[in-house]
Amino acid sequence: MPDAGRASASNEPDVGDVVVTVADVLAAQARLRRYLPPTPMHHAERFGVMLKLENLQRTGSYKVRGALNALLAARERGDHRPVIAASAGNHAQGLAWAAYRLGVQAITVMPHGAPETKIAGVAHWGATVRQHGNSYDEAFAFAKELAEQNGYRFLSAFDDPDVIAGQGTVGIEIAPHAPDVVIVPIGGGGLASGVALALKSQGVRVVGAQVEGVDSMIRAMKGDISPVDPVASLADGVRVKVPGFITRRLCTQLLDDVVTVREAELRETLVRLALEENLIAEGAGALALAAGRRVAGKRKCAVVSGGNIDATVLAQLLSDVRPRPPRKPRRRALEGEPALAGGRATPRAAAPKSSPAKTGARRIPAAALEIEVHEEPIW
Repeated sequence: MPDAGRASASNEPDVGDVVVTVADVLAAQARLRRYLPPTPMHHAERFGVMLKLENLQRTGSYKVRGALNALLAARERGDHRPVIAASAGNHAQGLAWAAYRLGVQAITVMPHGAPETKIAGVAHWGATVRQHGNSYDEAFAFAKELAEQNGYRFLSAFDDPDVIAGQGTVGIEIAPHAPDVVIVPIGGGGLASGVALALKSQGVRVVGAQVEGVDSMIRAMKGDISPVDPVASLADGVRVKVPGFITRRLCTQLLDDVVTVREAELRETLVRLALEENLIAEGAGALALAAGRRVAGKRKCAVVSGGNIDATVLAQLLSDVRPRPPRKPRRRALEGEPALAGGRATPRAAAPKSSPAKTGARRIPAAALEIEVHEEPIW
C-alpha cells in the first residue's frame, strides 16, 4: 500500500501495456540517421570525464531526437494530425524543427518565464507559440486541454514510447567509446530511460542526476508520486513536478543509481565548463557533469544535454561565480618504473662503477638519472 500522503496507484494512467525495447531504439536510429548526424564526444581532461556534446545538436539539445522520431513514426502509421506539446523550451524547439523538416503543423505551449532564446528558437522554425502558466506542469495541463478540444496529437516531452526511443539513440552513439558508467540528467526521465535501454545490455552502468529540490524522479522511484512544486533552479529544463509514468517504470528497472547535486555545484560546473573546456551549456546540460564527482568509474561519460542558455544568465554567472582551481592531474612513472610516494619516478638502477680515467666518461649527477614523468591518461 502507498504511504500516507502519496498518490495511489489508481490515480495513475494505465501504462501497463506500453512497452519500449532496445528494438525500438534501433528503429529510431535507422529513422534519424538521415536527418541528424552523430554529435561529438569530447575528453574533458580537467574533469577526467568524456562528454557527449548534445549541446551541439540541432536546436541545441538532445530533445530533437525524440520529437523527430515521434513525427516519423506517426507518419509511418498514417497519423497526420497537427501536433501540440508543452515544454520549458528544448522539446518545443525540437518539435518545431522536426515539424518544419517534415511539413507538419506544430503548436507549442511554454510557461511564462521560459528563456527568451528558447522562445525565439521555436518561433524561428515556424511553430505556433502559446505561453501559459508559470511552470511546465501548468503548460502541460493547458496543452492537454487544447489537444482534446481540437483533435490534435499531444506529444509528451518524455512520457511517450517514440520519444523515449528517440532519446535512446544518444546511448547508441556513446556505446562504441566503451564507457563503464554514463551519467544523464533527469527531468521527466525520457533521456535516462532511453540511454539505459540502449546501454544496459552491454554492461554499462547508467546513473541519473537531479538537483536538490528538483528531485521528483527520485521520490517517484521510491513510490512517492505526490506532486511537489520544484524549487527555482538554474536547471530549468528538468523542473518537473511529476515525472513520466512510463519513464518512472523504466528508470526503476534500469538505472543503477540517481544522485543529487547542490545548486552551487551546478553553477560552478557550468562556469568551469565554459572557462576550462570552452563549452557553453545550460543549467540542465551541466547537471550530469556536476554529478560526475559523486560517481565512481574509470571511464566515465556525462551527457551535456543542452546549450540553450540566455546570454544574460550566462554573463551573470561568469561575473558572480568564482570556481575553485581544478585539482592537479595525477602523475605516474613510465611503464616498468615504480613511482615514489611523492609522485616522482624512481631513479634507474646505477650502473657498475668504473674509473672515469679508464672510460673517458665524466661523473653524471644522480638527479640527472631520474626519468621523465607524464600525466596519467584518463582514457
